[in-house]
Amino acid sequence: MAEAAFTNRLIHETSPYLQQHARNPVDWYPWGPEALERARREQRPIFLSIGYSACHWCHVMEHESFEDAATAAIMNEQFVNVKVDREERPDLDHIYMAAVQLMTRRGGWPMSVFLTPELEPFYGGTYFPPDDRYGMPSFRRVLLSVAEAWRQRRSEVTQSARQLTDAIARMNQQSAGSGDPSLALVNSAAGQLARAFDPAHGGFGGAPKFPHPMDLKLLLRHWNRTGSAESLDMVVATLDHMARGGIYDHLGGGFHRYSTDARWLVPHFEKMLYDNALLAQAYIEAYQATGRPDFARVARETLDYVLREMTAPDGGFFSTQDADSEGVEGKFFVWSLAELLALLGREAFEWFAYVYDVTEQGNWEGHNILNQPKTLDQCARLLRVESAALERSLAESRGKLLAERSRRVPPGRDDKVLVAWNGLMIDAMARAYQVLGDDRYLAAARRAAEFVLSRMSSTETGRATHLLHCYKDGQARLNAYLDDYACLVDSLVSLYESDFNDCWLRRALELAAVMIDQFWDETAGGFYYTPRDHEPLITRVRDTHDGATPSGNSMAVTALARLARLTGRRDLEDKVERTLRSFASLMAETPMAAGQMLTALDFLMSRAVDIVIVVADSESAAETARSALRVVRRRFLPNKVVAFAGPAIADDSPVASLVAGKQTSGGAMAVYICENFTCGPPVVDVAALERTIGNL
Repeated sequence: MAEAAFTNRLIHETSPYLQQHARNPVDWYPWGPEALERARREQRPIFLSIGYSACHWCHVMEHESFEDAATAAIMNEQFVNVKVDREERPDLDHIYMAAVQLMTRRGGWPMSVFLTPELEPFYGGTYFPPDDRYGMPSFRRVLLSVAEAWRQRRSEVTQSARQLTDAIARMNQQSAGSGDPSLALVNSAAGQLARAFDPAHGGFGGAPKFPHPMDLKLLLRHWNRTGSAESLDMVVATLDHMARGGIYDHLGGGFHRYSTDARWLVPHFEKMLYDNALLAQAYIEAYQATGRPDFARVARETLDYVLREMTAPDGGFFSTQDADSEGVEGKFFVWSLAELLALLGREAFEWFAYVYDVTEQGNWEGHNILNQPKTLDQCARLLRVESAALERSLAESRGKLLAERSRRVPPGRDDKVLVAWNGLMIDAMARAYQVLGDDRYLAAARRAAEFVLSRMSSTETGRATHLLHCYKDGQARLNAYLDDYACLVDSLVSLYESDFNDCWLRRALELAAVMIDQFWDETAGGFYYTPRDHEPLITRVRDTHDGATPSGNSMAVTALARLARLTGRRDLEDKVERTLRSFASLMAETPMAAGQMLTALDFLMSRAVDIVIVVADSESAAETARSALRVVRRRFLPNKVVAFAGPAIADDSPVASLVAGKQTSGGAMAVYICENFTCGPPVVDVAALERTIGNL
């Protein structure tokens, strides 16, 4: 194969997304001093293109425009061209996505923004086609028009850019409000979710349909506190339809990004680490709430997919898998009827095709996306076969197809490691261990946490240990953002509640102190997205709204609230309360953008349950304690914290204040259950604990 005729500066970057563009004829720069100084020196506008490696339309625009020599010539002659991986630089993505949304009332990736040399945006959009179509101008027309405006009407352009920048800053200031947060906000949010709920297919709204895991977890808490059958039914219906839809990978486990239709059939085929972390958490909680074994199965299959395909040898979790294989979206995941018949044989095929909606014409562009329109029990009745026999046949068929699929050209994988997304997956693995009892998940959570703490942190003279945002090819780089700290701190709390090693809480407290020092907004309450010593940008953003991932502020209050309850740190709880007051208006006005914040509010204001297990120093006591933990973990108690202590606990233990005064009283074990900071008498046997937990 002949070498590419072009190589640009992106060849030296570690980001897989930037590497994808390293041989474009465009004279790309990464974001940094070289590009920004050139723009200022030559007074050229900047063309800023932001995307990510698994983005299908990013690939399309690259092929149509950035690989085209004539288009590249215009770009190189008129602009300083900067390519950014949104997963590496979410700070830039936050700022300039706000600009695009103000200009166009929509957003998405690839994001295409034109900036003045002072980095102020003045024109932008998302995908632009190579020719005038879809009601959009061609990208070349856009380039030439923007270049002409810069030459002929520069003062008008710069004035517009200044006004837009001021508007972005005002939006950021408006996110900091005040109010009196109460559980009425959670009740109101449940009502709004009910109005948006799709009773036919589950989920919220129409096509395209996104999973909304934070909202599902909020509804579970609303049901748990109020007994609302409607809230639980919305969760169960959504999780059931998703698990049977094409958005779920029925062979390999794990969820695709979202569904392009309202019934979860046709996914956008990329797989993101964060989606699978958040959805695994939701299925685990739904299993606790309902006892449905299929919810536990989906959680296991999702996490097993991550262990198999998204885990680095040294323990970190990779970021994404692409939607495309061999340049075709979804090719890796879809099947023809002839393929399946040849692989499975007639008898097994007939059952498999009936259950998984396989037809000659297919259900998507002539191909078959595996999905289950009917439940397994419904299929068994209609096929006149025992459910167990049908499931055995399907399991054997799925195994054969997964083995065959593994021989296909796989989608590309973005193997960089991001702290925030790893924090979400560490939390999912730790919680799965607690509820499902599989030691593999605890081992994976520990290894990932140890990797992040050892390989993605830096200690400088005169400064506390701080995190670095991303890791690739042996190199950790870029100062971490708010969600990196918040998600990791939250996951370390979950790790403590898994193995009760004080080291996790010590590191969580250390990182929480850095987070408060670097990100806290003393004036308005809440947290900025970037640290105090971050590079100057046109504004300092506050990450306020949940999107595909929880906002940095919502994860910060979640982590600090849990940490405060376990450690007795009132100063941390003060930060939580101030942040919730700052975001009360957001929770009231746009609750579907604040699901995680409302979950933290529910944790803080619902009935607090503190469980302390104290054991004697003997093997029989340890076994009794393990049985007690299984009882505690089986029940859905979202507002609990759990601490564990031997017969003696060090004075400097992070949980010393919570454990103080609690003894086994000479027995093998004592479990103290404290509600709203009032403790009941110790429970000393597992049967009594079952009864007590059942009454919570």
